[in-house]
Amino acid sequence: MAAAKPTHGSATSLDHFGFKDAKSYKPATERLSLAEAVKLPVGKYRNTKVVCTMGPACWDVDTLGKMMDIGMNVCRLNFSHGDHEAHGATVERIREAAAARPHLHVGILLDTKGPEIRTGFFADKGGKIQLKCGQNLRIVTDYSFLGDASCIACTYEALPQAVVPGNKILMADGSVTVTVTSIGDGFVDTRVENDAAIGERKNMNLPGVKVDLPVLQPKDVDDLVNFGIPQGVDYVAASFVQSAADIALIRETLGEAGADIKIIAKIENQEGLENFDEILEATDGIMVARGDLGMEIPPEEVFIAQKLMIERCNLAGKSVITATQMLESMTGAPRPTRAEASDVANAVLDGTDAVMLSGETAGGAFPLEAVQCMVSTSMEAEKMINYEIARKAVANKGGYAHTIFESTTSAAVKTSLETGAKAIIVVNDNERILELTVKYRPQVPVILATTNAQKARQTSGYNKNVYPVVVADADPSTMGGEAIAQITAQGFAEAGDCVVMIMQLADSICESPIVRCVQL
Repeated sequence: MAAAKPTHGSATSLDHFGFKDAKSYKPATERLSLAEAVKLPVGKYRNTKVVCTMGPACWDVDTLGKMMDIGMNVCRLNFSHGDHEAHGATVERIREAAAARPHLHVGILLDTKGPEIRTGFFADKGGKIQLKCGQNLRIVTDYSFLGDASCIACTYEALPQAVVPGNKILMADGSVTVTVTSIGDGFVDTRVENDAAIGERKNMNLPGVKVDLPVLQPKDVDDLVNFGIPQGVDYVAASFVQSAADIALIRETLGEAGADIKIIAKIENQEGLENFDEILEATDGIMVARGDLGMEIPPEEVFIAQKLMIERCNLAGKSVITATQMLESMTGAPRPTRAEASDVANAVLDGTDAVMLSGETAGGAFPLEAVQCMVSTSMEAEKMINYEIARKAVANKGGYAHTIFESTTSAAVKTSLETGAKAIIVVNDNERILELTVKYRPQVPVILATTNAQKARQTSGYNKNVYPVVVADADPSTMGGEAIAQITAQGFAEAGDCVVMIMQLADSICESPIVRCVQL
């Protein structure tokens, strides 16, 4: 008997995902051939968000607009490069492109330079030095020293106190490995482990060594106070976060003027992994920054760290971004490698809220193709998710809900599955209700009705499956109706469809949320 053909019905219906009926939620892939299962149609809406790094390859208004149309949700400004003037001009162009697309809510992320350790300058200014396997290389802490192939400077004054003989030091994204052989006053002697040519000011990593540098360097404070706050950025991605105290320092630096800016902690070293739980509790979101993390811990352990961080963020109801080298080959090629596409898909299946492009959009030859590949791959992965199993897995791993808010949001997601609702509408500005709704892995779009444009950009940018609508009236009794009008106009639902609405209505007893099913 021939295998049943996949249903090509509504993108947000249970049938679209091959469910046998509205009660079992069981994907019907066992009734399909392998070829047919692979060709199951993708959904109408994308859950996973896409963060794109700005650079000369993409920062003109026309290209930015095209990237937004394809699916870019957040524009990342990398403050390891550029000055305030250049980044300010980029912000202007982003907002010009976004203004022509009022239905999209595109966020801006300031990524701090952070406490990086870098090599120094050379006597042959702007040139490269040739290192040979087995040679001695002295690293001095006097940063004014102009180096050569036998001796180079570094920015970390405490290097001699931080390392011991036998420690590895990685330079230039791991392209050079040296082993510490001896330590002196103001210098470290090392043995070069591989032939390489490196340029000036390359990054240095000290695997397994606690780097005693503040999370915010003077440049970072200046970037936050004199650029991020005045420019109204939506997020700060803080490099090399190692503790909850680091998050507290960043919040203190942002102050009242920057209190609405979301903090995303970048986990990039062993200390960040060891203190992950306290960091997660203190921060608004997490970035799995696999570049430096892969220098600080063995690369074969990075995938384990990634999966566990995503899982813990999911259980906490907090957003997580997976970053670095996701489609690296697309800096010079119009198609990714199969391994890269699988990497993106696996991050989506693990539960990441967003995936990030770095050099692919900042300086690559195919920025539009890279964004399209991210979008397409994410949607292909999402079509294979069994949302009822995903919802139950969250509930089982995290234990049963103990708060009114969590019980209510969990029930709302279950109701949306059972009724075949086309959307869940969160009618208030309580972000915790939104986060807890997303936590229980709804199958349909989560519509946030908000009066706050920044909140719309923030939730659209790093909360998976969230589509905000900005409404004029803050009265919960009218916000729902205005949100329904907007999502109907945008094609999320139509007359006769059911939507689930979560509302927080204050009365004389309490301000508990309630769930309503509404047929349009």
